[in-house]
Amino acid sequence: MHRRHLQFLLYDVLQADDLAHWPRFSEHSRDTFNAVLDLAHDLAVDTFLPHNRKADLNEPRFEDGRVILIPEVKQALDAYVKAGFMSAMADSDQGGMQLPFLIDSAASASFSAANVSTFAYPLLAKGVANLLSAHGTAEQQRLYRDPIIAGRFYGTMCLSEPQAGSSLGDLRTRAVRQPEGHYLLEGAKMWISGGEHDLGENIIHLVLARLPDAPAGVRGISLFLVPKFHVHDDGSLGERNDVQLAGVNHKMGYRGTVNTFLKFGEQGRCTGYLVGRENEGLANMFHMMNEARIGVGLGATMLGYAGYLHSLQYARERTQGRHPDQKNPDAPPVPLIEHADIRRMLLQQKTWTEGAQALALYGARLVDEKAHAPEEKIRQDATLLLDFLTPIIKAWPSEWCLRANEQAIQILGGYGYTREYPVEQFYRDNRLNPIHEGTNGIQAMDLLGRKAMMQGGAALALLAQRITATLDMLRDNPRLQPLAVEMQDYLRLAGDTTALLGQTLARGEVRLGLANASHYLTLIGHLCVGWMWLKQAQVASEKHPRASDTDADFLEGKILACEFFFRHELPIIRHSAALLKSLDDTTLKTTSAHL
Repeated sequence: MHRRHLQFLLYDVLQADDLAHWPRFSEHSRDTFNAVLDLAHDLAVDTFLPHNRKADLNEPRFEDGRVILIPEVKQALDAYVKAGFMSAMADSDQGGMQLPFLIDSAASASFSAANVSTFAYPLLAKGVANLLSAHGTAEQQRLYRDPIIAGRFYGTMCLSEPQAGSSLGDLRTRAVRQPEGHYLLEGAKMWISGGEHDLGENIIHLVLARLPDAPAGVRGISLFLVPKFHVHDDGSLGERNDVQLAGVNHKMGYRGTVNTFLKFGEQGRCTGYLVGRENEGLANMFHMMNEARIGVGLGATMLGYAGYLHSLQYARERTQGRHPDQKNPDAPPVPLIEHADIRRMLLQQKTWTEGAQALALYGARLVDEKAHAPEEKIRQDATLLLDFLTPIIKAWPSEWCLRANEQAIQILGGYGYTREYPVEQFYRDNRLNPIHEGTNGIQAMDLLGRKAMMQGGAALALLAQRITATLDMLRDNPRLQPLAVEMQDYLRLAGDTTALLGQTLARGEVRLGLANASHYLTLIGHLCVGWMWLKQAQVASEKHPRASDTDADFLEGKILACEFFFRHELPIIRHSAALLKSLDDTTLKTTSAHL
């Protein structure tokens, strides 16, 4: 990530310095935060980036019941663990850095940009550790979480099944209580990233399953901890559990991350341990999934951002063509970046990716506020706003930063369509993000059907208050004040549209109300990213008069990007609002016979 841009986001826009004044992070300062970010950048460049292409060309192999990875993956992860990043957020008395989630997320961005496939392994493991910290027993934390923090164990989350996909209410994996207190599991899970490998001593699977007497649907799902190898009370490893690798899935992208088909209990002895209480597994799993969704959004952002930086460099160096008003065929060709349409595509990439970065890191700061802010009101507001923004942070970058990858390929032309340049891999890797951790369509229905309506629309009202506070700061800014007025109109449209859809849902017309939920996510997502650009432009405008020549160009670039986003991208809000308010039912009337 461009260092000046990251510093600007963290300290000028998101006020990361303030976190060091909270008791949880009082041992830290901007200096320690920056040291972590420097270390992450250097480690990503030195150990993750060099094998990104090799991992893509040499997928994990399934041989004799084992998964074989290229050796550079383990070497990179061992360096990651040694540097302390696996325990970055853990308590200092556990050997952790006790970092804010915001700083850990910013550090993670470097690893995602360098090699998203290799980074998937520790990202999943840290999610398992965080879930066990919140819902595991003291024994589960000692035996399973602590070794993950130490970098000895890895982890997965096992939700989807071959016949059910995203429909978790239809899962068939069963768990039967045993007199000794554990459970025996039987079933199959599909699309399990990191499901089998030898990167660590053990793999801790978090598995959703149903008890024989459980209620139907999602209310009857429980969560179980299923280790690859049994762990004795003294922490030593025992025999292998009854978890079998049934196959490896071959993917379009993310090829360096093994994706597996797992079978549990084929021999009738798959031991699992209940995490939390029976029939409350999905709610507990969402603790991991919600953090993972922020990680997915940030990962999608960084893949888009990496493509942007590559295409920007290419456009600056590659000479081709002449300006349309240059009639002399002997005139030298100009760099691609001199062409207006190339600049348009670069500006689109810049505004999509840098806007998404700001939103994802804002969400990461809300995670810190929710858990560690000294004031109860801050914690309550952060909880409400984070619930609302999480589906947006996952889905909006997954769509629009993927489009940024498309534009990067377009700028490189035929070269971009070859494997000689990395932009085609960025696109293939990023294409997974609209699918996993809850598809974008599911995120849209969650946003509209649940999050926008919870507590009588309190979350959207809180978001509106925060956006309005930014707009109030621009009243005396002649350049940005017109954009603030425009944003106020978009905010009104969002409120009116949400109210009408809420009335539709309240009448019981659920299918009609949710039929165009994807447009609602586009509307609210663009609104939030537009707000992030106004925040960046407002800070840049304040700093611009005192900036050096070099920094003045950076700050002016922020303001111009904000203006571009408002003029070229935000008007989609009007179209989306009009479509949603019309309660268009075209998709409902179209049957399979019409397609």
